[in-house]
Order: sequence, then structure tokens, then C-alpha cells
Amino acid sequence: MVDFELTEEQKAACKMAHDFALNEMRPIALECDKEGKVPDDLVKKAAAAGLTAMAIPEEYGGGGLDPVTSAMVSEELAWGCAGIATTLGANSLATTPMVIAATEEQKKEYFPRLCDPDDPKFAAFCLTEPGAGSDAAAISTVVQETDDAYILNGQKCFITNGGIADFYSVFCTFDREKKYGGIAAVIVERSYDGVSVGKHEDKMGIRASDTSEVIFDNVKVPKENLFVPMGQGFYNVMTTLDLTRASVAALATGVARAAFEEALKYSKERVQFGRPIIAQQSINFMLAEMAMKIEAGRRLYQLAGWKASKGLPCSLESSYAKAYCGDMVMEVTVNAVQIHGGYGYMKEYLVEKLMRDAKIMQIYEGTAQIQRLVIGANLMGVTDAYPWV
Repeated sequence: MVDFELTEEQKAACKMAHDFALNEMRPIALECDKEGKVPDDLVKKAAAAGLTAMAIPEEYGGGGLDPVTSAMVSEELAWGCAGIATTLGANSLATTPMVIAATEEQKKEYFPRLCDPDDPKFAAFCLTEPGAGSDAAAISTVVQETDDAYILNGQKCFITNGGIADFYSVFCTFDREKKYGGIAAVIVERSYDGVSVGKHEDKMGIRASDTSEVIFDNVKVPKENLFVPMGQGFYNVMTTLDLTRASVAALATGVARAAFEEALKYSKERVQFGRPIIAQQSINFMLAEMAMKIEAGRRLYQLAGWKASKGLPCSLESSYAKAYCGDMVMEVTVNAVQIHGGYGYMKEYLVEKLMRDAKIMQIYEGTAQIQRLVIGANLMGVTDAYPWV
């Protein structure tokens, strides 16, 4: 039998994250959405609680949370504010490729920087480019080897924490003609000459999260900063996304849960035709559907996280969770706004923000369509025809 009972450690981690979301994030969520940034004092509080280094192994100062617990913590934080949660969780995405492939020296050099509660730093995962979104093998950021260094040139876009990161995990190519076979990864510090931050994106949702262009112009990268050699970069990217998509599905679940709770509360308070609207079968059924789908999404991301924690292949389950939860959160938030009627369309009501936050869940870390491509390829048994699966 499958045991759904949480461990005491998991219960404690989720309670800590929920309390942080309730007391520190919710009170400022609408203001952070409006201002488009996360206050420094909140980042310091989050770092002190271990929320900026959840997935970094304990030996380097991180939380060392397993994928299931990390995802459940992400759900709680997204319940508080998806934009803030994205900011705090981006270190996990940036460092997972390094956990997989970096040398011990590289880990000792960079991981502790992200774990200092007194001076918290951020890292950023740099893959997406203007001409390479879903087609990650089309990246054109190029790295050239010289006698004493690598020279990096290119532009990355839609980079979470790109404008505030201390260093970047940059996926690049030694040879564009080789497509998958040319991809590698290097660690690039923000302080290197030639590194600059371009456009700061003005987004629909998760507005508290920094999303920026990062530009590399003849950046001299020390040879010891290569952490994924040529030919292994694409595999590293796909493995990374398999391991992190459960947390994205969890973020979606947290947003959906917040919207459901707002709709449930409102439906009990709003009186029309002489009784609370929850007594109307049409509203009652909407809420029932929302509750069922949120619970189903939670089980899917927990399954993906469980397989990842056991070292089992989890590409299919991660895509199940990411695709389902991305679609689910859109449906739930739209219906939450609908239940609120005209009030739900107003910015002073939380559900308006939640609906805007929801859309990105169908897009980042692999679109809803890419997830279905992965799932379909697995079902056909022809995954060798899809090198990204």
C-alpha cells in the first residue's frame, strides 16, 4: 500500500512555510504585485528560515530538502504569493544543474553564497533566448575556448532573478551546427566584465518576481567555471527540468488553493435571492470541481517528486504534473473570479491577482504543449525520436 502520511519533518517544513506565507507574504502580496519587487527585508527573513536554499545539500549550508518536501513547501509559499515564491525558489532551479554535474570545488565555491542568512544571494538559470524557447537546442549563446579562458557571447531572455543574481548557470554552445551535441554550461559571475542586465520585463502576473534579459558581451570566463562539458548540456537541462517541474506544479497548486479558499469564503458570505450563493447548485458544483482538481494536482506533483527522490526516471510523471496543474490552476482561478462576479474583476480582490499569476504556470519550465509532446512520445514508445525526452 502507498503511505500518504507525511513525516514529522515534512509536517514541520510545511507548517513553517505556511506560517511564513501567512504572516510575511500575504500582508504585502498585493503591494509587491503593484511595485514589481520583493522587499530586501523579506528576502532576509526568508533566507533566515532557509527558504532561499531549500534544495542545496546540507553539507554546503542548504536545507537539503527532498523533492517531495521541497514541492510541498513551494505550494505553501505560492499560496502566500506566487511572485514572491518564484523569487525565493529560483535558486533551486539555478543550482540543480550544478548539483547534478558541478565539481566539489565548484559547489564549495558557489553554494554557500546562497545559504548565508545575513547576506543572502541569488543565482539564475540562463537557458531561454529570443530565438530558443521550447526549442532549447536552438540556443545561439556561443562559447569559444582560448588558451586561458572561455569567451562567452549571447543574450538570454525571461530570466527569473536575472537582474538580481550574484551568478548565473549559463547554457551555451561550442558549435551551433552540432545542435544538441554542442551544448555545455558555465558559471558566470555578475561581476565579470561584459555581463549586463537588459530589459526588465513588465509582466501580467508573478509581478513581484524579477524577470530580465541578461547579456554576455565577450565575457571572459575562467576555465574552471565549465561545469557541464560540450555534448552533455542538453541532457543536463532535461534532467534538471524533470527534477524541478514538480515544484512548478506545486506552485500552481498553491495558487489554485488560494483562489479556491477565497471563492469558498466569498460564496458563504455573499447573499443573493435570499441565501448564500454557495447554496446555488451551479456555484456549489463549481466549488466541488475546484476542490477535486486541486487534490488531484497535489497527488500528481507528489508522485513526480517521490520518483525523483528515489532516483527513478520521472520525466513522464513530471510532465503529467506540470501539464495538469498548469491547466488546473487556470480553470480554478477563472472560476474563482466568476464566483466573485464583478468584484472578482477588481484589483482590491485577491482573486484578480491570482488569475493573472496562474497563466505563467502553463508557460514557464516547459509549455503545456511541450508537456503533452513528452507524454505523447512516451505513450507511443518512440522516445528515441525525441532527444529531449
